[in-house]
Amino acid sequence: MPKKRINNWRIIKGQSLTALDKRILYLQNKGHLVPIRNLVKTPEQIEGIRRSGTINTGVLDLVQSEIKEGMSTEEIDRLVYDYTVSQGAIPAPLNFEGFPKSVCTSINEVVCHGIPDKNRILRNGDIINVDVSTILDGYYSDASRMFMIGEVSPEKQRLVNVTKECLEIGMKAARPFGFVGDIGHAIQKHAEKNGYSVVRDLCGHGVGLAFHEEPEVNHFGKKGTGMVLVPGMIFTIEPMINMGTYEVFIDAADGWTVITADRKPSAQWEHTLLMTENGVEILTF
Repeated sequence: MPKKRINNWRIIKGQSLTALDKRILYLQNKGHLVPIRNLVKTPEQIEGIRRSGTINTGVLDLVQSEIKEGMSTEEIDRLVYDYTVSQGAIPAPLNFEGFPKSVCTSINEVVCHGIPDKNRILRNGDIINVDVSTILDGYYSDASRMFMIGEVSPEKQRLVNVTKECLEIGMKAARPFGFVGDIGHAIQKHAEKNGYSVVRDLCGHGVGLAFHEEPEVNHFGKKGTGMVLVPGMIFTIEPMINMGTYEVFIDAADGWTVITADRKPSAQWEHTLLMTENGVEILTF
């Protein structure tokens, strides 16, 4: 027996239907998954998230200026914490569901959620993803960048560059009143065309009023599927692209670190994005 469809877009009693209401109700009645109303942010909320994103970008700019061979990932964590609190903000990862640090530092075969450690030293040839999330006045933002340490092999360089292209292609595929599946389809097509795989077990997500909101933004899939993308929605695109298999596992020693099953390198780039009437606006640029 099919599941009963949930009425996601609810009309506010006593208010006349806007053009946005009418368009979303039309799509909902056609059987498409539409957002609940609080996923479409108000102008005030958007400005709050934008301010959070400005600090988040400042953190990554600082890391970019300081990161180098011989540095420990614990030193990166300290940079992130000190800068964030100096701006009156909070590092969102710190103590989130027990995560012990202020930033995720994921090196080579680590896909994501790498925990900073004083004994993990950056070496010549490493690639590292630094994933930063910021809370300012209750508003969340989230972004990550890849960094190449010293002389990196051409194979790793290409992986990093193609993964950035996947993010850019995913952003172009995100259109107002399009579908989340359009993003994943475009990313998967580009990654696999280049001989890489897309991690299936992790995804982008809504963000802004909480660290993780709906919708889940998979980086693989079919066009025309998933939630409708409505102007005012804020979400991340953060493709995790592997040189080998897409299969991963979580390190049992810490319960957080996600590693490629075949131990081949992985790369990731991420932005927080606002859907507008004309496409996405980057809030963490």
